Amino acid sequence: MSAVQVRDLTIRFGPNEVLSGLNLDVQDGEFLVLLGPSGCGKSTLLHSIAGLIDVAGGQIDIAGQDMTWAEPSERGIGMVFQSYALYPTMTVERNMSFGLRVAGMPRAEIEQRVKRTAQMLQLSALLNRKPSQLSGGQRQRVAIGRALVRDAGVFLFDEPLSNLDAQLRGELRRELKLLHQSLGATMVYVTHDQIEAMTLATRIVVMKGGQIQQIGAPAEVYERPANLFVAGFLGSPGMNFIEGRVQVSQGVACFSTEGLVLNLAGYTPQAAWADGARVVLGLRPEHLHITEHGESAGTVQLVEPMGNHQVVWIEHGTRHLAAVVHEPMALKAGQALRFDVDRQRLSLFDQDSGLRI
Repeated sequence: MSAVQVRDLTIRFGPNEVLSGLNLDVQDGEFLVLLGPSGCGKSTLLHSIAGLIDVAGGQIDIAGQDMTWAEPSERGIGMVFQSYALYPTMTVERNMSFGLRVAGMPRAEIEQRVKRTAQMLQLSALLNRKPSQLSGGQRQRVAIGRALVRDAGVFLFDEPLSNLDAQLRGELRRELKLLHQSLGATMVYVTHDQIEAMTLATRIVVMKGGQIQQIGAPAEVYERPANLFVAGFLGSPGMNFIEGRVQVSQGVACFSTEGLVLNLAGYTPQAAWADGARVVLGLRPEHLHITEHGESAGTVQLVEPMGNHQVVWIEHGTRHLAAVVHEPMALKAGQALRFDVDRQRLSLFDQDSGLRI
């Protein structure tokens, strides 16, 4: 078992409390992604699990054992940092095997582990090269390999792809996903990149200000965000937000604002509708459909070609709404159009608390 349990974790840097009473369960064998903006505490949480930061309160269990005050080397983890942190004078083989040699592992076992890991990461032909002879992607593979040779039960990744270009990030994302599938190990991964989170994660933990905002499968967090922050943080372009009120008449609820009225019959609220409640309507750009006979009217403000789709920005009264269009459409600025809203895919939030209704 390689599960991780964090209970009532508190971390302080001087007078500043970065994490306060945080609780998190990482299930055995899952790929958990900690997602959030810079400064939200995700790396601090990861480093505390690794034993690189002293805790001010709480407990950290790894594989069923209390590791709150254990040394990093005693925690049975492998860690990959944002920087490669390779020894420049050592070959790939020596970099990967360094920790095992320091631990006094038999040479035959070291060679077997390095060979197996090099094959998984496509490094077999590079074992005799030094870091200066490698590309950025190859260096990061070596850094990942150095963690994997430990045969740890838990692997921690601190934004390992952020220093790579877009193409390399995409390639290594796929390799990490395949690696997790083949190893079945528990992996905790920190990123501020929502694409990495959505593609890699078994579950996503969205953080803000040292607090967990929502935990769930990628599709769940994307489709049913728990609050306005989660809704706005995920998605590119971001979710459209429209302020308005709920109007209830003869048991039928509608969202109403200037120039837009939507029947909410297909929406299941957390509690009974309150007539006159001030709400924010959240609408993903891909759920706004430009069509000739749409119920709402607007004007094209801007068209952004994206290759296999285009993002159309629409002026709708005083609002600016984004729509993702996959079908070929010859649209230009100033052009009038009509659109419909997918009423089965709406999100509604309380204006005051920001929580999902």
